Amino acid sequence: MSLFVYGTLKPGEFFYSRYCEAHLISAQAAIVRGLLFALPLGYPALAAGSDWVQGYLLHLKSDALEAIDELEDYDPTRAAGDNEYERIEVEVFDLAQNSIGKAWTYRMELKRILTLRGHWLPNGMWTGNAESIEF
Repeated sequence: MSLFVYGTLKPGEFFYSRYCEAHLISAQAAIVRGLLFALPLGYPALAAGSDWVQGYLLHLKSDALEAIDELEDYDPTRAAGDNEYERIEVEVFDLAQNSIGKAWTYRMELKRILTLRGHWLPNGMWTGNAESIEF
């Protein structure tokens, strides 16, 4: 299973060791198209857009997906508006902007991001501080 991560699930970030590390097959730095926002809650949100957003393409064992869906407050049986994030398939690129295939990622509606008072990260890169994460 391929998953593009841009926030707390990236290698070195708060939730990587808990949700990804034991399931990891491979990882590489990668980019996708979108808009990246930092939320006051201590984690980022990806919205639809045409900017480059930096993260990692993780190849994980498929048994990791259920726990990650729960972390991201995504349930495929709920209506889209009832999920915090939607899990969608996106095209992923290497750092030279060459397509390297499709992967799942979690995207939030811009309206929800604005309601949560997210602020745009024009460089397309987020890094967190473990002390600021609440769960």
